[in-house]
Amino acid sequence: MKPSLTAIISVLFLAYIAYSIWVIYGVFFPKSCKGSGKRCIKPYIAKNPKLEMQIFTSTKEVGVGPKDLDLVWKYKNFSLSETAVRTFNVSIPMKTRKNGTLFLHVFVHPRGEDPFVTKYSSFESSPITSYALPQSETFNLLGEKKDSASANVVSKGVPISHWRSKVVVNVLEDNIAFDKNALMGEIYKLLRNSPDGDYLPIVYIDQLSFRVKDLQPITEKTKELPLTITYSPISIGKLRMWLNTIESFGKLHDLGFTEKDTDEIKGIFADTNFFFLMLTFTVAAFHLLFDFLAFKNDISYWKNRDTMVGLSTRAVVWRCISTIIIFLYLLDEETSLLVLIPAGIGSVIEGLVWKVKKAFKLKIRWEGLKPSFEFGITSEKEKETENFDSQAMKYLSYLLYPLCLGGAVYSLLYVEHKSWYSWCIHSLVNGVYAFGFLFMLPQLFVNYKLKSVAHLPWRAFMYKAFNTFIDDVFAFIITMPTAHRLACFRDDVVFVVYLYQRWLYPVDKARVNEFGMSFKEEAKKKKQ
Repeated sequence: MKPSLTAIISVLFLAYIAYSIWVIYGVFFPKSCKGSGKRCIKPYIAKNPKLEMQIFTSTKEVGVGPKDLDLVWKYKNFSLSETAVRTFNVSIPMKTRKNGTLFLHVFVHPRGEDPFVTKYSSFESSPITSYALPQSETFNLLGEKKDSASANVVSKGVPISHWRSKVVVNVLEDNIAFDKNALMGEIYKLLRNSPDGDYLPIVYIDQLSFRVKDLQPITEKTKELPLTITYSPISIGKLRMWLNTIESFGKLHDLGFTEKDTDEIKGIFADTNFFFLMLTFTVAAFHLLFDFLAFKNDISYWKNRDTMVGLSTRAVVWRCISTIIIFLYLLDEETSLLVLIPAGIGSVIEGLVWKVKKAFKLKIRWEGLKPSFEFGITSEKEKETENFDSQAMKYLSYLLYPLCLGGAVYSLLYVEHKSWYSWCIHSLVNGVYAFGFLFMLPQLFVNYKLKSVAHLPWRAFMYKAFNTFIDDVFAFIITMPTAHRLACFRDDVVFVVYLYQRWLYPVDKARVNEFGMSFKEEAKKKKQ
C-alpha cells in the first residue's frame, strides 16, 4: 500500500521541525573552548574587573571624540548581572530636528578611566532615530476636520525623522571562551581584543526592542524628548539568535519590506526564552501545515462536488465576502505585509469564482467580449436544503441587522476615522468579527433538520478546526486587536457544536458522503 500525499508531507514536515529545533538548540547553547594556549580567546570579565558604563548621543556615527558627544547617562556603579532602568530628557540637536539622524554611543570601560584613552574600553553605536511616515490623521466624520500641518506631510508621503523612545542595552554575561578556529561570524563582528589578548565585554544595542509603536515624530519645535534606557545582561545563545534574526530582517528589507512590516515579528522574539520561542516556532509551523492540508482537501472536496444537498449556500457566500472585507480592513489599516499578504491569499482562495459558481451551479459563456450567465437545475433535495437555509437566516436577520446597524451608527458618532471609506470598512469588519459566527449557524440548522453531517467536508473542516485551537494559542502570544482575539474563541464554540452533531448523527451508509457518493450505491455498482 502506497503512502498518501498527506502522510508524506506530514513526515517531511516533522523531520524539518526536528532538524530546525536541533539547529536552534545549537545556536542557544554553544560549547565553550576548552583548549589551551593561544587557540582559545578568553573573556576579560573573567578577571572580575570593576566596570563603568557611559551613554552618549551624537549626530555623528563614526570618528567621534569627546567634543562630538553629549552625555546622557554615566553609570558608575555598573553591575554586569543586574538590570537597571533609567529615563532621561534628551536634547534634540537642530540638525536632527531638520530631518537628521541622531546616534546613541555606549561605552563600557574600567571604572574611573577615560573611555577615549584606555585600551580596555568596548563600545557600540546605533541610530536612536528612524525615518517613517507619520500616522494618518483621524477625525470625527460628522464634525470639522482638524487643520494640521502634518496632514500635508502625510499627503505627500514624505518620511520624517522619528524618535525611538525606548532603548535596551545588553552586555554579554556568559564567561565563555571562543575558539579562534571556529569563531561564529555574527560574534566576530562584535569582538574587540584587549592588550592582554582577551576579548573585551561585548556590548550590544538590542535592535529587536525598537518597536514602531514607541516612535515619536520629531519636528523643528521639538527641543527635548524622553528616552528610557534599559540595561540587562544577555546570554551568548540569545545574543546569537538576536543577531541572526536582525540579519534575516535585513534581507527582508532588501526585498522591499519596511521596518513596520517586520515589527510584529519583533514582538515574538522580544523578552522571550528558548523554550517559549520553540513553542512559538512549532505552533506556527503546525499552523502552516494545517493551512496547506485544509486547502488541499477543500480543493479536492469542491472539485468533486456536484450537488449542494446539505450545504448552506449562504455560508459559502458569506465566507467569501468576509475574507475580502477583512483583507480590505487590513489594507486600510496599513498592516504589515507579513500579515497582509497571507490575508490577501486567503481572500483569493475563499473568494475564487469557481467556489461560488459551484454553489450556485453557475456557468459563464463568452461570446466575444460579452458574457452570458446560465444557472443549473436545482434538485428537490437541494431545494429542501435551501429552504432550511433561508429559514435559519430569517430568524438570524432579526438579530444580525440591528446589531450591525447600531454598531455602525455608534462608530460614526463617537469614533474618529480617516475617511468615509475607512468608516465603511471598519463598520463592515466589526460586523464580521462580532457577528460573523452567526453565519455559521444556518449550517448547524441544516444539519439538525437533515439529521446528518455526512455532506460536510470533514477532512478540511478538521484541519481548519485544529488551526482554530492554534489561533487560541496565538491570541496569548501575539499582539492583536481585541475583536480578532475574541473571534478566535467564538469559533471554538461553533466547532464544539459541530462535533456534538457528528456524535449525535452517527454514520449511515445510505447517506451521501463528502464526495457526493454513498456506500450502498458503490456496492450496487460493483455487483452490476
